[in-house]
Amino acid sequence: MTAPSTPPAASSRVSAAELLLLASVFVIAACGLVYELAAGALSSYLLGDSVLQFSTVIGVYLFAMGVGSWLSRFVERQLAAVFLQVELLVGVVGGLMPAALFTAHNLLPPGEGLVFRTLLYALVLLVGTLVGLEIPLVMRLLKQHFRQRYALKDLVSQVLTFDYLGALLVALAFPLLLVPHLGLVRTGLAFGLLNVAVAGWAGWLFRPDLRARRSLGLATAGSALVLLVAWAGADRLTDWAEERFYGERIVFKQSSPYQRIVVTEGRAGTRLFLNGNLQFHSRDEYRYHEALVHPAMAAHGAPKRVLVLGGGDGLAVREILKHPSVEQVTLVELDPHMTGLFRSNPKLAALNGESLSSPKLRIVNADAFGWLEQSTETFDVMVIDFPDPSNFALGKLYTTSFYALVDQHLAAGGFAVIQTTSPLIARRSFWTVVSTVEAVGLTATPYHAHVPSFGEWGFVLASRRPFSAPKQLPAGLRFLSVPSLPALFDFPPDMARVPTEVNRLSNQILVQEFEAEWGKVH
Repeated sequence: MTAPSTPPAASSRVSAAELLLLASVFVIAACGLVYELAAGALSSYLLGDSVLQFSTVIGVYLFAMGVGSWLSRFVERQLAAVFLQVELLVGVVGGLMPAALFTAHNLLPPGEGLVFRTLLYALVLLVGTLVGLEIPLVMRLLKQHFRQRYALKDLVSQVLTFDYLGALLVALAFPLLLVPHLGLVRTGLAFGLLNVAVAGWAGWLFRPDLRARRSLGLATAGSALVLLVAWAGADRLTDWAEERFYGERIVFKQSSPYQRIVVTEGRAGTRLFLNGNLQFHSRDEYRYHEALVHPAMAAHGAPKRVLVLGGGDGLAVREILKHPSVEQVTLVELDPHMTGLFRSNPKLAALNGESLSSPKLRIVNADAFGWLEQSTETFDVMVIDFPDPSNFALGKLYTTSFYALVDQHLAAGGFAVIQTTSPLIARRSFWTVVSTVEAVGLTATPYHAHVPSFGEWGFVLASRRPFSAPKQLPAGLRFLSVPSLPALFDFPPDMARVPTEVNRLSNQILVQEFEAEWGKVH
């Protein structure tokens, strides 16, 4: 493989060795991005689904890549051997990183968040530095062994083309294919094995240049064996880690392109978690869903057409169907895995009273924002049951832009109701939503209810006419009653209104408020 002393004339044909080395650039870029995305996803999953986690992980990772690129200048001899060693290190460390972080998070006692963060960023720095070493070394190897084909500008262009192409494909595959089908642990291991494969073919390509071929061959085989053993135990590790995280027996778990869905079962009942965040507990979810649905439905009087945004578990639909005037319910839920699960699983379907199989229900699996922009329908009642605004993707569903769409689809005498986090724990966040609803010209009527699994929880009614407490509610409710309704609209001093900004797409102030207030709790 050593270049001849007198370069032959340039050839238009690309050798197999050259193709393998260029292909390694593609694989290196793909693996590097997977480790970056896995670290960001894990930090959000384990420390809270927030923009802060992803931002800091990506920032540290990119900084570490810069450090690695700078360190590559000090590699002056045995380029092939150093490249092979770097590949083995990044394959083993990067491939095992998700498994190591899961394990550490569950072995550390509560309150040791600083220790976990230190480990997280140490691994991100190490992997990022190793990844940063790879591309400069590959470019130098290409120049050294194929100098007759490449001017510097052609070399840089060729390498970066393969680098960016690998990054693009993985960026698309990570949320759509890899995590849903392999999970985070096995995704890391799969790409760790790819890095080891690059080391293997690099060892073959550059074997004349390698002094300790036997040792490097054994290291390659050993690295592959470690990752394969970890692959075999990945399911057990994930089960153990999640059961410790949730504290109850897991009866269902699935990764969709949009979220991690986990259902647990304990003595007190069934719980649903999305991305590690509790969505409901069967022992008291009726309090939440009765408070969410019935004030708006009963205030309207006789709603016929009802829209539910979010709420793929069907629990809000269950409450809506208790009103005999309802003729059609449209449920817009982004994740088809959610609606499919709560329609087909007997235990979960029993919780929602098989509401997702009702002939009155139409299910639309789509992004609520985009669907409202395209739809021309109007509704008597709109029930907006999104997760809390913990990131910008969710925060856009609490902006003036979104509530302006709500206004367009609300019938003249209609009511919309919005789940609006805790007015006690996240007081500024709650009143930010109220201010945002008012900013689009709707009347906002805030109220709250106590749900033991969540604490004091808030809601906002939005309408064009003033809200009047209803004189009648459906029979058989377990929490709400006509005499108790006025108390929901009374806010004690520690939850009373405070001045807040309006949440717009251009500022997403609500996400920042939410992170600041809920961050104090965790």
